[in-house]
Amino acid sequence: MMFSAIPKHLISAKDAARRFGLPYPTLNHYTNLGLFRIVKKGNRRFYDVQELQKKLRVIARMKDDGYPLHLIRKKLTG
Repeated sequence: MMFSAIPKHLISAKDAARRFGLPYPTLNHYTNLGLFRIVKKGNRRFYDVQELQKKLRVIARMKDDGYPLHLIRKKLTG
């Protein structure tokens, strides 16, 4: 099976979880809530590295400040 090349600014879900020290189920949960945009290639999901890094910083900061996830979602999704 041949896949088209994946742009360098995209990272797989598995690699994203490992790179940012986030449990895969948490990354999946945040994605399902609509916090991150994904690019699908076949049955694999990819994330924009810069967007993911920026949003994870916001999520961590807001969680540290005591904000619940529904308010974090509202902030990130407009």
